[in-house]
Amino acid sequence: MSGFSVFTENSLLKQLAMCRIITLVLIGFTVLTGCKYKSDSGALQSEAQTEPRGAGNLAYRWAKVALAATANNTDLFKPRPTVTSRYLALIHIAAFDAWSRYDASAVPVYLTGVERRPAEDYSLKNKETAISYAFYHVMREYYYTDSTMFLDFMVSLGLDPNNTSIDPASPIGIGNLAARAVIEARRKDGSNQYGDEPGSNGEPYFDYTNYQPVNTPDKCAYVDRWQPKYFADGKGGRFAPSCLTPHWPKVKPIALKTPDQLRPPPPPKVGSEQMDQEVKELVDMQANLTYEQKALVEFMRDGPRSVQQAGHWLIFAQYISVRDSHNLDEDIKMYFLNQCAAMDAFIAAWEAKMYYDNARPYALVHHYYKDKIIKGWASPEKGTVKMKGKEWRPYSPDTFLCPPFPAYVSGHSCVSGACSRALQLYTGSDMFGQEVKLVPGALTELPENFGDTITMKFPTLTQTAEMAGISRVLGGYHVQADNIAGLELGRNVAQVVWEMYKKHVGM
Repeated sequence: MSGFSVFTENSLLKQLAMCRIITLVLIGFTVLTGCKYKSDSGALQSEAQTEPRGAGNLAYRWAKVALAATANNTDLFKPRPTVTSRYLALIHIAAFDAWSRYDASAVPVYLTGVERRPAEDYSLKNKETAISYAFYHVMREYYYTDSTMFLDFMVSLGLDPNNTSIDPASPIGIGNLAARAVIEARRKDGSNQYGDEPGSNGEPYFDYTNYQPVNTPDKCAYVDRWQPKYFADGKGGRFAPSCLTPHWPKVKPIALKTPDQLRPPPPPKVGSEQMDQEVKELVDMQANLTYEQKALVEFMRDGPRSVQQAGHWLIFAQYISVRDSHNLDEDIKMYFLNQCAAMDAFIAAWEAKMYYDNARPYALVHHYYKDKIIKGWASPEKGTVKMKGKEWRPYSPDTFLCPPFPAYVSGHSCVSGACSRALQLYTGSDMFGQEVKLVPGALTELPENFGDTITMKFPTLTQTAEMAGISRVLGGYHVQADNIAGLELGRNVAQVVWEMYKKHVGM
């Protein structure tokens, strides 16, 4: 799972417990360790002040709070990229819906029965107030364990978190109504957020479809199909994680008509020339990883406090906000587009994953190279050595050897393809222009095997998405077919989301 953070120090939130984190920073692209994510503070702007831009606008600052909550949620519940993408999309839809009532042409997604305010009400303060109440209440619903952080941020803005007005003529009422509309509209959207779908056990996000893999962790009877694998539990034992949210193809998308609307063609089968070549390619790549490639794998995989791919691309969008000096209106619209693309891309990717139920390289390499001697990465202690094919593993820690769900298509590739294309469409340019300093091996190797600090460049959005995709092949999580189909699926999703976006912003 991937993720970064961009949070600054804030005395208001220093009651949050300090902890060691391993994550990567995107804005400025620096390495961050040593504390929990924090939001920034500062009262709402007065009308006499110049409108804040970039990192100063309130849409940007609320997005930072959402990312902080996402990282904390990962700590508590482990990486759940599908769930995270839903949270972040719905949070930004609520803010967009509240903001839309102070825009001359925007149309809300879920908010109904609230008239557009007259032009004389389109003040920055009204917009900031409306979006703040929308952000606050939706995040309290989805990231309920961080309610205190959200409350503190509201107080720092000079807003009363306990004001529950639903007056459709006031910015507070509009924000509260926008939050309520999103929460209610998505209550029964197939995600099983409340554990109350027929066939569920009462546990949030429980798989009510009763998916059962055809292979067991100990026996791969159907080599083309997904096989669960054993992870270390960090306590000297091991366990085989069950498939993560296999019911996600039943989640209602935002822009797609159905989850299978853009389903890609079937993946190559074991024994086909394409699969033979792609498994060999993957083994050769992993056996010869350079320090730069290891850094790329780790940058896109990230550590335990990940904000996953949706959050990853939200932070990429935040860099664009700073780069292009966005105001609140521009960020509200860009984050809305960006996160809707991520959510629908995850739904489409999971639909393909569960429909094809395809094998990951972990099992494929064991099948193709079983007792043959190959080179591979054995462990942090052993590094890259000669081994039997049945001993091969991805370049990943024992506690998270490979993602616990089918391979085709790559979720990293699909979401990166979708969000990169969405940001291209929004900005009218493929230019990105960021770079990051990384220590190769820092998330995987022993310290004595770390490489020297390198600088990785991300010149365009397209290249950034392709780097995210190829990182999954280099790391041993996907063959190229998973990556290429994922990028294409994501880009196709973005086009559908873009048409929806144009309708809602009045283009």
